[in-house]
Amino acid sequence: MECVFGLVGKGFAIVAADTSAVNSILVHKSNEDKVMVLDSHKLLGASGEPGDRVQFTEYIQKNVHLYQFRNGIPLTTAATANFTRGELATALRKNPYSVNILLAGYDKGVGPSMYYIDYIATMHKIEKGAFGYGSYFCLSMMDRLYHPDMSIEEAIELIDKCIIEIRTRLVVAPPNFVIKIVDEDGAREYAWRESIKSPDVSMA
Repeated sequence: MECVFGLVGKGFAIVAADTSAVNSILVHKSNEDKVMVLDSHKLLGASGEPGDRVQFTEYIQKNVHLYQFRNGIPLTTAATANFTRGELATALRKNPYSVNILLAGYDKGVGPSMYYIDYIATMHKIEKGAFGYGSYFCLSMMDRLYHPDMSIEEAIELIDKCIIEIRTRLVVAPPNFVIKIVDEDGAREYAWRESIKSPDVSMA
């Protein structure tokens, strides 16, 4: 029931994801952040089995940091996508990860880019994409309204339309979403779209 989607605009890329942690018919959390800030200029939106998603995305993040520490330069977005795809392909023959990824980044001299990597290690460079049941609505909205020269305001408006469509038409729609953006100024959280708040369950 997860929804991860994103697009590339003029000088930036955006990734949005639902924030529900679900098992069977139970919702455990509604504030789970599924879009990881991989490094200063990369975002990793992931969906899949919670254990695989957390373990694999953290593994990729630490290896990206390790490469930068060892070599003094960060991996490009394309190199990170190829490394991620290679790790999924290797695991596929041993103990596969059930995780689907949208990788977005910004590189000097190249600009923004986004890569679609699924659980069987298929990789494509894309301008817009989505995973999960929400993709049935997001992709059709993007096909109609997306254009490569979108401003940030236009892109956020399209993301919000996708969220509204998911909430309206998906029978088990997640209530909350997180939106993150990456551009020449770096990767950062842009906004949350919340229709319910997680209760405070801290013990006194």
